[in-house]
Amino acid sequence: MEHVQSYYAATANPHDRWPRLADDILCDVCIIGGGFTGLSSALYLTEAGYDVVVLEAARVGFGASGRNGGQVVNSYSRDIDVIERRYGKESARLLGSMMFEGAAAIRDRIDRYAISCDYRPGGVFAALNSRQFSHLKQQHQRWQHYGNHQLELLDELGIRRKIASERYVGGLLDRSGGHLHPLNLALGEAEAIRRHGGRIYEESEATAVTYGTPHRVRTAQGSVLAKYVIFAGNAYLAPQLEPRLASKSLPCSSQIVVTEPLSRDKALALLPDNYCVEDRNYLLDYYRLTADNRLLYGGGVSYGAREPGNIHELIRPRLLKTFPQLEGIKFDYAWSGNFLLTLSRMPQIGRLENGVYYMQGDSGHGVTWTHLAGKLVCEALQGEPKRFDAFARLPHLPFPGGRRLRTPLTALGAAWYALRDRLGV
Repeated sequence: MEHVQSYYAATANPHDRWPRLADDILCDVCIIGGGFTGLSSALYLTEAGYDVVVLEAARVGFGASGRNGGQVVNSYSRDIDVIERRYGKESARLLGSMMFEGAAAIRDRIDRYAISCDYRPGGVFAALNSRQFSHLKQQHQRWQHYGNHQLELLDELGIRRKIASERYVGGLLDRSGGHLHPLNLALGEAEAIRRHGGRIYEESEATAVTYGTPHRVRTAQGSVLAKYVIFAGNAYLAPQLEPRLASKSLPCSSQIVVTEPLSRDKALALLPDNYCVEDRNYLLDYYRLTADNRLLYGGGVSYGAREPGNIHELIRPRLLKTFPQLEGIKFDYAWSGNFLLTLSRMPQIGRLENGVYYMQGDSGHGVTWTHLAGKLVCEALQGEPKRFDAFARLPHLPFPGGRRLRTPLTALGAAWYALRDRLGV
């Protein structure tokens, strides 16, 4: 199964295919999933000296890791004030101390392994009304408290200097965020894993897992015996492989378009400092420039991972509402991809059996969170589980309505928040 026809696949760095698993093999750690969660875990573990095997059902970066908006956004899908309110001050302290590590890990990987992925620093959170701007002022204070001093509040005039749009009343610039080509980052991390002796098998879907000493993971043509197993498939993990994971999460899709190339002057007229942007709506829009001066614009959510009929028609009105000066612009690429949503909007990590770990449900913040998650599971395997357990202790709640009703009920709730966005309340 090849990568979806996207801008990222069309501009991917040259890379060799990885083999299919066709034997019965042994290793220390078997990771199921070749996206950022699995790759980050594998890279940390191979650096630490573990013998690691990664099983990918399709191609490295096939899922959300190779299809997302390419934004390096700090924190989690719920910010630290919500975490403190729900889970207490100690959980907020522990999770707050880690919420900028994912972005730092990405920059370290890019520098250490010379990964060519068009990284550009700086991201803007854009407020569409005074209520959202008030929340950004509070976020500014919270993030400074937890050590991020690369922030700048933007008033209405300030954000006009960063974004050529009249939609916004203010914003928050985070210079420690940024944007990149996510598929090329994934491919570069896979090559780094190879350099450390890790083994990756593509088109090698895990079909069954038998827990024991050791655990056995089967594929169509082979198997892996391992002391440790890590489930890292997220929205693309087959539900029947481990039903306990599927019951507490919901696959959702988001849509992205990429325009025809713009002149450099026209591109920088839209985003003069080449920052990426996401607005503060519940169903948010996100956008950035690519390295070849196109506008990449994403937004919208389809619950239950349904493929929308016409992505162009869904995204064009949103794009033109932000940039009416692009009336008539052509789209060269359009695609959809799935991410995994949790009821709490917090990532889910934990243990299923002795030596069996899982990490899933990034809820839209997967680029940075996955790079922290790989570090945490490596620490846990090395006998230092405190930070892993800070997340593992969070309750993992099932969606109301069970498997049949969870999608329409979630969509109904999202419609309520979308109405609030439109009303500015």
